[in-house]
Amino acid sequence: MRELRDAPQFYMTAPSPCPYLPNRFERKVFTHLIGRRAHALNDALTHSGFRRSQTIAYRPACETCRACVSVRVLTHLFEPNRSMRRALKRNGDITRTIAPAQATSEHYSVFRAYVDARHGDGGMADMSVLDFSMMVEDSHVTTNLVEYRRSDERGENRLIACCLTDTLIDGLSMVYSFYEPDEADASLGVYMILDHVAMARERALPHLYLGYWVQGSHKMDYKSRFRPQERLTAEGWDLAV
Repeated sequence: MRELRDAPQFYMTAPSPCPYLPNRFERKVFTHLIGRRAHALNDALTHSGFRRSQTIAYRPACETCRACVSVRVLTHLFEPNRSMRRALKRNGDITRTIAPAQATSEHYSVFRAYVDARHGDGGMADMSVLDFSMMVEDSHVTTNLVEYRRSDERGENRLIACCLTDTLIDGLSMVYSFYEPDEADASLGVYMILDHVAMARERALPHLYLGYWVQGSHKMDYKSRFRPQERLTAEGWDLAV
């Protein structure tokens, strides 16, 4: 009976406008990640194409569309291309710190600037500092804030980018990343992915989970550049070289 009580219960959302493709609607299946089994369940569900948001694991369950494809980079085989190597060189002065998943006003300031500049019409546009704190701290799994800092002209070690990152049994999962919009020319989004590949290698973790790649969505095109990667199909994870 205890196993039955501990078994996850899955639910379906109502249809809502798709954030990636025009004139389409999305539905999601979701469950709760709470209690003593949250870690193992998060691992299993991530391997099955789910993503985490706070204490919720979800994946698309659209009736007529399968455009959202889970992707993960094979960290032990990955080699950056020329433009990625330029991003690494351009950001060679950045320092990385692994911080607890505890939101600060500094984190929120960078998040707020990023959302206002890049996603002002998105679902996070109205997030308050309390909402942001819940996004970061409301977790029953192993998660951290990976901070990226650069010294400014006054010598201050300024936070310029950040990523909420889960540690899984077989890899890292980039839950949500953001950066200062005035650093857009520095390719910080690319740099953070490359640095997470490096972190996974340092820990002998074979995968970096990037979430969903959506063919035809300009927002998600960048994920296809990080190869070799595996994409989740109905038959399992398939290699896309």
